[in-house]
Amino acid sequence: MTSVQLEALLIGRVRPLGSRGAPSGIRKMAVAGPVALRTTGFDGDEQGDPVRHGGPEKAVHHYPLEHYAAWQEDLGPQRLLGRPGAFGENLSTYGITERHVAIGDVFEIGTARIEVSQGRQPCWKLNERFGLPDMAKRVQGTGRTGWYYRVLQTGMVGPSDRLTLVHRHSPDWTVERVWRVFYIDTLNRGELTRLSEVERLANGWREHALRRLRSGAVEDWTSRLVRERPKALDG
Repeated sequence: MTSVQLEALLIGRVRPLGSRGAPSGIRKMAVAGPVALRTTGFDGDEQGDPVRHGGPEKAVHHYPLEHYAAWQEDLGPQRLLGRPGAFGENLSTYGITERHVAIGDVFEIGTARIEVSQGRQPCWKLNERFGLPDMAKRVQGTGRTGWYYRVLQTGMVGPSDRLTLVHRHSPDWTVERVWRVFYIDTLNRGELTRLSEVERLANGWREHALRRLRSGAVEDWTSRLVRERPKALDG
């Protein structure tokens, strides 16, 4: 079974972000000791927009630390890439990426148990975070998005804990494959149908696949990637 060491455990309070001063919890800092993990996330971790961020299906965000080297090649020197937390992640590790992790994968970490629920759909707050007008679009285009967990069992998690895979529901449905259906092979009806039937995928993403099947069209991503909009798929 896969087991990886945490490189950092991070939480963050809501603070104004960028030129808009938008409330956001994307600035997360590494903690030195154990933190309680509850059904909606870690104690002390906040979201500026709880409608689109956070909640039980997005309780914990994981971002692979190995992606940082690729971003440094793409972007050049970036202060944010000097340590974990640039993408607002709670968990930072080496050894597993979107290619390895699948919807419904269950992991033990500390005394808690968590399950992969969906990938991350990047929004314009990444543009503000990095000071780059197309950062969200870059994240979406590369597939280096990270993913979210729901909490199956609450518990205590520490920065020196390991993340250990204990069960797989849908190993063929990696986060990378879901990303490819939504953003690359966008109108593949067979894949969209199969995706809508993945039991452990977050309901919002299953409904999104069904809406695309019904409409036969790809939704406009511009507002999400560039500016806030009234309604959006989970970010």
